[in-house]
Amino acid sequence: MEIRTGVIKIMDRLRSESRPRVTIGVVGPHDLVEQIMMIGAGLPAAADWRLVGAPHAEEHETYDKFSRIADSIDVVLFTGPLQHDLARQAGELTVPATFVPMSGASLYASLLRGVLSHEIDPARVSIDSLPAADVDEAYGEIGVSTAGVHLSEYDRPESARGFSAFHEELYRAGETTAALTTIRSVANKLSAAGVPVLRLLPTSHTLRLALNTAALLGTGSRLEDAQIAIVVVELAASAKPSYSGPGNYWQQELKLSLHRSLLADARLMGATVAPRDENGYVVTATVGALGQATEGFRMAPFMDRIRSDVGVDVEVGIGLGSTARDADANAVAAVDKARNAGATAAYLVGGDGTVLSLPVRRRKRQDNEPIVATKAAKLLERLVEGLHDGDSMVVDAEIVADVLSISPRSARRVLQSLAEEGLAWPMPPVKGAQAGRPRQPYRLVRS
Repeated sequence: MEIRTGVIKIMDRLRSESRPRVTIGVVGPHDLVEQIMMIGAGLPAAADWRLVGAPHAEEHETYDKFSRIADSIDVVLFTGPLQHDLARQAGELTVPATFVPMSGASLYASLLRGVLSHEIDPARVSIDSLPAADVDEAYGEIGVSTAGVHLSEYDRPESARGFSAFHEELYRAGETTAALTTIRSVANKLSAAGVPVLRLLPTSHTLRLALNTAALLGTGSRLEDAQIAIVVVELAASAKPSYSGPGNYWQQELKLSLHRSLLADARLMGATVAPRDENGYVVTATVGALGQATEGFRMAPFMDRIRSDVGVDVEVGIGLGSTARDADANAVAAVDKARNAGATAAYLVGGDGTVLSLPVRRRKRQDNEPIVATKAAKLLERLVEGLHDGDSMVVDAEIVADVLSISPRSARRVLQSLAEEGLAWPMPPVKGAQAGRPRQPYRLVRS
């Protein structure tokens, strides 16, 4: 036993000593590149990576700056999706690439700065780049209505070309008191035109996560042939049946639907899918394939498709490791973290203990779709509020008609619309004691 323990310690030390440092290239505006370099140098993991900065003065220089350092780096971290997309349009990215994500976290500091220093009304501003859901969530937390907030989401570089005009037209028309932008050139142009403008900058926390993601992606690209990724996918607590067994036909149908949905994405990455237990599956893939499917470990795998196809929430945990045993243990630890977070994101635990939270992809909002909850979501909220404490989340047209004070025919249409939005799951029909239409129950799905 002592000899075996000694051999294990020696092998672990050799692996640690032979592990190469990952070289991360950082490409973007001067101020963000400098901030990332400073944050990266101060992190505990700084000994595991080397940062190479490639700042640009204008966005059109992005690919040129990347090309100059491409041969000396393992992975490139762009300071935002615009730089990433511009580089991809201009030429081939010869190393794995990721970027600092845009999120509503930067809104809080910018709005506070605007109120204190610039006398800006946060209820009357224009915002670019950020996802609508993030804006809605941020404003909801500070208790400010979005009725007077105008948003232009980022959708490839072509959309960014219209940001300056979008902000200026609204300001000139008196619709807004200021513009909030993530793009430095847009901020400079608006400032020169006399439009009050605030720059939305990623938080230090976001930059730290982006650096960890880049390091993981760079390491994975070197080891993807040997490194294994295991993904545990389990039904969230809200979607699990109250009892299990061969007689629970709804559970069997749900399990088959979950399997089909997983296979649709797993086949694209050359992964295998196997049952884990009554409520979950195990997906086995390589780090490289999973990295591509998750946009460089920035988005959760499987969760968006399962919500769309099956209409239920799942807990997703990703484990990486040099052996299947290590990866499986890390996947179990990761799915526990996803469970504690309420299935709001997937979690990844790397071979070195690195933990990442991967957000769910959000459905793109149409241009004319307001930043408000859908009609179906509002109906679901009313319905859940109307159910008595202790009531099951399984309802039928009769129950819906009673709760919402509508006719049974209208109640059936409500349930159909909830099912189309993924907010209700149709269960097998139940034959009544008397002749007539079988009762069609639905299980309500709360996001």
